[in-house]
Amino acid sequence: MAVLAGRGWWFVQEKVLLGLPMLALAALAATVIAGPRLRARTTGAGRPEDIDVAGVVALLTTAYAALASFVLTFLIGYPLTLGTALMTIALVLAGALLTMRVLVKPNANADEEPDADPDRPKVSRRRFLGVAGVVVGTAGAGAGLSARPVAAVTDGGGPGPTSRATVSVTDLRGADTPAPGGVRREHVLTARKATVRLESGRDIDAWTFDGTVPGPPITATQGDLIEVKLVNHDIDDGVTLHWHGYDVPCGEDGAAGVTQDAVVPGAEFVYRFRADQVGTYWYHTHHASHLGVRRGLYGALVVKPQEEHDTGQLDLTLPVHTFDGTATITGGAEHIAPAGTTVRLRLINTDSDPHRFALAGTSFRVAAIDGRDLEQPGEISRNGLRLPAAGRYDLVFVMPSTSVALALDDHAATVWLRPQAGAPDGEPATQDITGWPELDLLTYGAPTPVALRAEAADRHFTLVLDRGVAMVDGSPAYAQTVNGRGHPSIPDQLVAEGDIVRFTVVNRSLETHPWHLHGHPVLVLSRDGKPSSGSPLWVDTFDVRPGEVWEVAFRASNPGIWMNHCHNLPHQHQGMMLQLRYDGVTTPFGGMHTVGSSHDH
Repeated sequence: MAVLAGRGWWFVQEKVLLGLPMLALAALAATVIAGPRLRARTTGAGRPEDIDVAGVVALLTTAYAALASFVLTFLIGYPLTLGTALMTIALVLAGALLTMRVLVKPNANADEEPDADPDRPKVSRRRFLGVAGVVVGTAGAGAGLSARPVAAVTDGGGPGPTSRATVSVTDLRGADTPAPGGVRREHVLTARKATVRLESGRDIDAWTFDGTVPGPPITATQGDLIEVKLVNHDIDDGVTLHWHGYDVPCGEDGAAGVTQDAVVPGAEFVYRFRADQVGTYWYHTHHASHLGVRRGLYGALVVKPQEEHDTGQLDLTLPVHTFDGTATITGGAEHIAPAGTTVRLRLINTDSDPHRFALAGTSFRVAAIDGRDLEQPGEISRNGLRLPAAGRYDLVFVMPSTSVALALDDHAATVWLRPQAGAPDGEPATQDITGWPELDLLTYGAPTPVALRAEAADRHFTLVLDRGVAMVDGSPAYAQTVNGRGHPSIPDQLVAEGDIVRFTVVNRSLETHPWHLHGHPVLVLSRDGKPSSGSPLWVDTFDVRPGEVWEVAFRASNPGIWMNHCHNLPHQHQGMMLQLRYDGVTTPFGGMHTVGSSHDH
């Protein structure tokens, strides 16, 4: 507990407030009751065949208290509530009562009749039922307190909801014209089931956009207008398009049940937004996404700056995705880049778990993370890169006169770049990349001032991520929880436009949680209390590993109702999902607090 307390109160709350006191009291009672009797037995007092009921009950009650403390941590977790505490105490007392019932049969006449065996403890039925009544009453009180409804909204220490005029998410749509100098780029994506042949030559049954996996790449130049008509041919569960990491207006976000209804077979939906953000992004379905993305409903979105011209650079977009247990990089296994060519590798992790990349045969820079350029990223080599679920890294280097290899998850090279056709593998084929240290992005690049004053946050929300028993979509489950609850029971986070908002994200669980807020990049402030000391790190997804505590902040500048969830999509499906709601914004689509709604189940 002392070690855990050093990580923060969130890791020891239920142990300090209930587990340890309950165990200490039970142990003290056992020492007082059973101690003298056991000592007497060692001196030969008493008959060996007698059962010392009081001593046995006291000792086993201590064991029940220890077990209850352990179970409380793994089944309930954080936060400890009065209702949970009462039910836990009632369970320990019930264990003691049942132990007594096994060892001593209640005697209806024990209070009136002489005791024929004065050495054997007796208990009256009236007293037994009285204790049982206390246990039942304690449990009932705990259950009643736990069943009380919680507030639907939490304000993070800022003002509560106002009576201002409301706006619907359906009115928060994108521009309908490009910026000056931009063009309109129209696409039609048809979601359909298909048999797809991977680059490895293997055939898979997939859910696709336009019959391919990944779906067709969407590319644009800054200022262009992107217009995409989504048509659902035969995806029975429905489908949407979410523009991951791209800060589109809320009505274009593609969150089924919050910003739109899912597009059912035979229906369509048009998304339209201006390509103001340069960088590497991706799109995917956000309805039943734990199934849809895994089966192939995703694709790349790349926006290039207006001033960029083709000067012989090699620009490769390389999504990684796991098919039937095998992680695969799509985008070609071998490329030719003459020596001196500037190469940009756009790595996109479309899986729910992190991947480790290693670039052998050259030094390189991590030029951008999640589509946003870093300040003065230095040349590095022989470093592993851990890419969170849904994250993107842009690697830039000048092609040497020898071959370069990109390896995935410490396996053999997956993508080769050669200065000319037939060039030998050379050093990259023999390098041992498994021992390369992981690059710490919080110390990479040059620090520069940012306009966001996170220390003066208007609202501060703490999200404690854990596993525990909770209600998910109206049914009890061993859920992935936020502050002890599963969706749609997690309160909305209320903000107002212009607020500076701070998140403290705590991982109490034994699994990694890639945290993703829609509609806003967040600035990483610290990890485990150590401030970020490199380039300002603006991300849309960040890996919170077991036991870690992250502090991030952002400015509420994109009105709407936004999903805020773990991007390990099965975790999201199992309850780890809530929403950030701007004051005055409403939705006609039911929202996440409607059990059985069409949101991302």
